[in-house]
Amino acid sequence: MDLTPRRFPEQCKQSPAARNVSHATNASVCSTCKELYIGPSRFWSNLQSSTLERMVTTPPQSGPRYRFGAFEADAETGELRRHGMLVRLNGQPWQLLLMLLERSGQLLSREEIARELWPDGTVVDFDHGVNSAVNRIREALGDSAADARFVQTMSRRGYRFVAPVERIGAAAPSTPNLTSSVGGPVGRIEGALDSIDRRIGVFTSLLATPEDLPKAPHRVVQTLFIAMQLMYMAFYIGALGNLHEIEELLSPLNRAAQVYMVLVVTAAIMIPVRAFLICAVLFRAPGLRTKFLKLWPFLLVLDVLWSLSPFLLLHHLNFGLALACTTLLVYSPFAQRSLMLMGAGGDPGETSE
Repeated sequence: MDLTPRRFPEQCKQSPAARNVSHATNASVCSTCKELYIGPSRFWSNLQSSTLERMVTTPPQSGPRYRFGAFEADAETGELRRHGMLVRLNGQPWQLLLMLLERSGQLLSREEIARELWPDGTVVDFDHGVNSAVNRIREALGDSAADARFVQTMSRRGYRFVAPVERIGAAAPSTPNLTSSVGGPVGRIEGALDSIDRRIGVFTSLLATPEDLPKAPHRVVQTLFIAMQLMYMAFYIGALGNLHEIEELLSPLNRAAQVYMVLVVTAAIMIPVRAFLICAVLFRAPGLRTKFLKLWPFLLVLDVLWSLSPFLLLHHLNFGLALACTTLLVYSPFAQRSLMLMGAGGDPGETSE
């Protein structure tokens, strides 16, 4: 119905009896032309009512959010976050990432990418532009072409997003308000999970990402990583070769036997682990970086434990020197992780095809 206020035409004004006027609604129906004429006051009333109805029944629309691994991409705000911390990615790389997430698990051809990122009439080197956008995405995600965890290169065909993607649809404003007002166990559990996620995110954000680290020659990075593995192997072998002296040193402790067994068992386990890492780095084993990052939390615990190893030499060192060596060794697992991200297991600067 047309709610625009209109006056009666002149022919209708000449015969007032021909129209039925409703003073209650301020609306008039002309029996001659069968038209409905609405007065100004009724018009504004209808306009306000229809606007309010649209506001109540039509929730605001927002772009989708995608969650994959430690990352979350918000299409509405144009933000990529890792454990809640903002990761810089914008322009064409951001557009391409959204395309890959929208079609997760499906091949996205280079021609489709070019048509989407560069409209008709744009003069550009499409191959170079697509490669640059993909490489920028990989840098932001800490990914590589050789060991793809997110963006996989399909030779001469295109790209595919291989990691599991969870699409988070935007809910109407009334839904969260209702949930929060109801509360209950579900609300408390979700609140606890959000709190835990924020705390973990703060800790994880302290660790270096590939884009935070400097570029260095592969030979230098590889040599430093291997030297650290040899250092730990020397600790393990030296401890196992001097068990009698270590047992005497630990004897004043309350749980000397348990500490002694932990030392022996961890040394015996870690010798082959260090040998594996040395061989894998020397021969550039495929997927080494991913395997090492999965193994790293386990190494972190044991390396921090073995950072106390200088105190096993108190018969030969004074307490101050042993403490200084321990503080340096605490940093060692973090240094190993950084060296691996810098390319100790291979070339981190792999370019897409």
